[in-house]
Amino acid sequence: MTPFDTVVMVDWSGGNDTGPRPRKDAIWAGINRCGVAEAPVYLRNRAVAESWLAELFSAERAAGRRVLAGFDFPFGYPAGFARALTGSDDPLGLWDWFEKRIVDSPSANNRFDLAGHINLTHGDGKGPFWFNGLRRDVEGLARTKKGYKNPFPEKRQSETLATGAFTCWQMGGTGAVGGQVFTGLPVLSRLRRQFHASVWPFEPLESDIAFVEIWPSLTAGPAPDDQIKDAWQVSEISRQISSLKVDDLARILAVDAPEEGWIFGLGCEGDLTGTPALRNDCFALPPGVYWTPVQDALDLLKDRLAPVTASHTLSLEQALGRVASADVRANRANPPLPNTAVDGYGFAGGKAAGPHAMPLTEGRAAAGDTPGALPPDHAIRVLTGAALPQGVDTVVLQEDVIVDGKTLRFSGPVKQGANTRKAGEDVAAGDIIVRKGRRITPADQALLAATGVSKLAVRAPLRVGVLSTGDELRDVGTTAEPGQIYDANRPMLLSLISQFGHVPLDLGRAPDDRAALRALLDKGAAQVDAILTSGGASAGDEDHVSALLQEAGAMDLWRIAIKPGRPLALGMWQGTPVFGLPGNPVAAMVCSLVFARPALEVLAGAVWPEPQGFEVPAAFSKSKKAGRREYLRARMRDGRAEAFASEGSGRISGLSWAEGLVELPEPAMTIAPGDPVRFIPYASFGMRA
Repeated sequence: MTPFDTVVMVDWSGGNDTGPRPRKDAIWAGINRCGVAEAPVYLRNRAVAESWLAELFSAERAAGRRVLAGFDFPFGYPAGFARALTGSDDPLGLWDWFEKRIVDSPSANNRFDLAGHINLTHGDGKGPFWFNGLRRDVEGLARTKKGYKNPFPEKRQSETLATGAFTCWQMGGTGAVGGQVFTGLPVLSRLRRQFHASVWPFEPLESDIAFVEIWPSLTAGPAPDDQIKDAWQVSEISRQISSLKVDDLARILAVDAPEEGWIFGLGCEGDLTGTPALRNDCFALPPGVYWTPVQDALDLLKDRLAPVTASHTLSLEQALGRVASADVRANRANPPLPNTAVDGYGFAGGKAAGPHAMPLTEGRAAAGDTPGALPPDHAIRVLTGAALPQGVDTVVLQEDVIVDGKTLRFSGPVKQGANTRKAGEDVAAGDIIVRKGRRITPADQALLAATGVSKLAVRAPLRVGVLSTGDELRDVGTTAEPGQIYDANRPMLLSLISQFGHVPLDLGRAPDDRAALRALLDKGAAQVDAILTSGGASAGDEDHVSALLQEAGAMDLWRIAIKPGRPLALGMWQGTPVFGLPGNPVAAMVCSLVFARPALEVLAGAVWPEPQGFEVPAAFSKSKKAGRREYLRARMRDGRAEAFASEGSGRISGLSWAEGLVELPEPAMTIAPGDPVRFIPYASFGMRA
């Protein structure tokens, strides 16, 4: 994804303070932080906006996050204007020129007067600027274009290409950006100096704060009826930019506009609006590949897949099982203050060997008490978990002391710091406590709660459809004629998907009819994020899944060197990834655990899961040929791995009998009882036995 952690897009305004209530024609900011969209921010005037931006940049920099900030006004003027005003072609020098001359407050500014002054000194009072929005006349600035003469080009090159973009010479009126430039460049000039920000396209974006020029109407489109247009557009633009891949961002930034500036995304609109979550060729095998080793297939999936689920914020209680879409940092240290680990008596400093007597102060420190202060050379009663009073850094156990009236007696030595916990000993405030891509567990919820995190950004659940194919299949509970079989795959796969942490959707059963299968795939693609099919994944006459994906131009038949299983038809259907599994239930389950499970995790936004295997003695004999990686249905008994009596892929009972799989690598081997083999429990594949 984009190398910027935080994207903030700002819709600017040259007008006066718009009041405390959010409204249109104001300054709005849309934020997307670590891929998580936040509510648009209303900024009532430019002073508030500048202060808010400075605080945002400081906070993001302190958190180690890079910021891409976009502003919806031109960063430069048509060629020749900068030199006329400043004596240099440097557009950033023009920023400083405006900063020195613009006088701005929430209720008024001098932009119209400055425009008139420029017209008088550089255009005989008839241009380049026009439109006086004040009640009083401004010398040199006409209210209309009557008699207008512009000594400079009317538009920048980018404005000639962006249909509907307004010229920077118009100082007011609907859609005009002239006033925004006059009031916006001084703010950016100050922020640029304060944060040493990089400005595109005039400089390489090497700083941790970078500025780009945007025009929301380029790609944002109309706002929903119930939302303020400016607020919705900056949120949409921030979302689009946050979703960019690194290569797409590099292509957008590769422009040559040294003086005039450029509109971000102009000429690359499809990269912002039309790119699907996955490319149609994401499953394509390298040229010449026919038989794919298991590890090569896994590496290809791991490298090419990306999350397809949206991100939103949930409460801690709602986040169980969800995938964190951004790193989560501790809001508070754990423990927040130094505290005692035992019931006992606290004092300052360690004590040497021998007897000790200390005056005992009245009262005690218990868990939840506000820490007080201890007089020098005194001791105080402390209970487990209590914050240490000021002047206490050591605790002696109550079992090791004698209380003689108001005197505490004990024998040393006692090491300084004994029986205490330091503040932040477990977690410091600001530490990352949950990494992006982790599924939230009950243990995570305990840690998040202890460190003050009540809300976090998580991915929406991945919706996975399951579709069975084949005329021979019947649903369990119905009558199966001779030659027909009950569909074992669909209930198995739906349950697996649920155990993997996704939302299963039953897409039904398709006959060996291409039109019917197409209709079910169409319906499924509109409802889910990924589809698992079983059957029809090979290259025979009735293998319609692979045939349809081939017709769509987005299919590869992976012949994987694996037993059981071999063909996987992987492709895209209307932008939705399809995993065509073998029809045999044993092969379908093994391929689901080995290939579909990690792939679905990545699509869900989680990290690629590596199944944990254990080397154990074999309780079976086997002679294996070279060439394929084999998975034997197995279980552990008396510390040894037993293999199911038959390796036949039609023996579904072996799936139920087993508690996991024994993985045998590709080379030929002979296994005797007692030889080490790798046993992978079902739980390591995310499946409960």
